[in-house]
Amino acid sequence: MKVPLYAMTGEKSGETELPKDVFDVPMNADLLAQAVRVQRANQRRPLAHTKDRGEVRGGGRKPWRQKGTGRARHGSIRSPIWRGGGTTFGPRKDHQFQKELSEGMRRRALAVALSAKVRDGEVAVLDRFELAQPKTKLMAQALSQITSAVFGATDRKKGPTIVLALPMTEQHISRATRNLPRVRQCRAENLTVLDVLSSRYLMFSQDAIPLLKARVAKRKSKVRGRDART
Repeated sequence: MKVPLYAMTGEKSGETELPKDVFDVPMNADLLAQAVRVQRANQRRPLAHTKDRGEVRGGGRKPWRQKGTGRARHGSIRSPIWRGGGTTFGPRKDHQFQKELSEGMRRRALAVALSAKVRDGEVAVLDRFELAQPKTKLMAQALSQITSAVFGATDRKKGPTIVLALPMTEQHISRATRNLPRVRQCRAENLTVLDVLSSRYLMFSQDAIPLLKARVAKRKSKVRGRDART
């Protein structure tokens, strides 16, 4: 499938070919939801931690004798039913939130997300992406020109959210986008479903197309045994 190719000024400079197996995949909302849920769960880190009765301080001896006092029997003042005692079924920092998703489903979900962006007209393919100097002002001006010319986005106070998928992390671009809160740069070979769906617009250079295709393509299985020696 052919899409327009744009320059850094936002002007159309030609056309380029996008592979259909990456950018023309049918929609699968259930797969996208599962992929996002798995990725967000894997990014989660347990912070809340409560102490149980074995971790709180005190309670080294029995509060009172077992019989003859007329009171209920207790073995420690750090029991969960005592004030200042341990917590029962509280959040623990050793809780595991990680979930698993097969490699085929992860690659398919990325293709579905990229295809949805193309169908919605929220993808801009640039012939090249470079800056003369690593300045935030130049980066903001370039992105404003591209978004207004390609997407017709009006200049707002905050601006749209943008993710840049480039073939390599250039220091000039990294330093220029560092102070732009609504712009995120990532390597094309590390692009994820959450990166695509969490931003309004997706921009990548023409050199990043083979990397995105390799990101989605199936990985060839290694040949083992007698066939590997022949």
